[in-house]
Amino acid sequence: MNSLNNSPNFINHYIMFGLLLGFALLHSGLAALRPWAESKVGPRIYRIFFALCSLPSALILILFFLSHRYEGLIFWQLQNVAIVKPLVWLLSAISFIFLYPATFNLLEIAAIQKPQVHLYETGIIRISRHPQMVGQVLWCIAHTLWIGSSFTLLTSLGLIAHHLFAVWHGDYRLEKRYGEAFRALKARTCVIPFLAVLDGRQKLVLGEFLKPAYLGVTIFIVLLWAAHPWLMSISIGQLGI
Repeated sequence: MNSLNNSPNFINHYIMFGLLLGFALLHSGLAALRPWAESKVGPRIYRIFFALCSLPSALILILFFLSHRYEGLIFWQLQNVAIVKPLVWLLSAISFIFLYPATFNLLEIAAIQKPQVHLYETGIIRISRHPQMVGQVLWCIAHTLWIGSSFTLLTSLGLIAHHLFAVWHGDYRLEKRYGEAFRALKARTCVIPFLAVLDGRQKLVLGEFLKPAYLGVTIFIVLLWAAHPWLMSISIGQLGI
């Protein structure tokens, strides 16, 4: 368990804000350029370029967050409240199930198969049309609840703002590409989790969740839980870098 830093360092808040803004512009900008860029260099080359840009920037964000997550003002300290720790782990586990629907197409992500844009309406998409946004919000709620610092709150608000923009941006790009087919899918699905199920537009099919991708995410969650103390022990902040 890390000790709380009672000496606010707001310089790193500004740095994190800049990193978040840069990541959002890079990630969403490259997504917007995809149709044009793929027509020039092909889907595989652009997928590799996208990954080479996005992954390092995401890694920088993660490492910077781990290094400074307890900095700034401390708004609440709930780590000793009995229910908080299991609640944080539960929310975090659920967040990963929503965050990684792209594991369905690992070969496309790695550009082994030709990367394509898909219109999905099965599995987790029945719950929310934008599961990654839902997963990110849950992850941010969990970690902000656990840490309670102004730095973590800033990070969470920035990530949520980017993903809310990505909801609009993703729908805009899909409608522009698929037209009426996407508008019909949009009418049958919803961004808010389970709303389309509750109002009868969708019906959960449990068999659609019995896929290797969901098993892989479950194994990842278990491994992450086991490795979490080790990951925290080697964070940059604790190494003094």
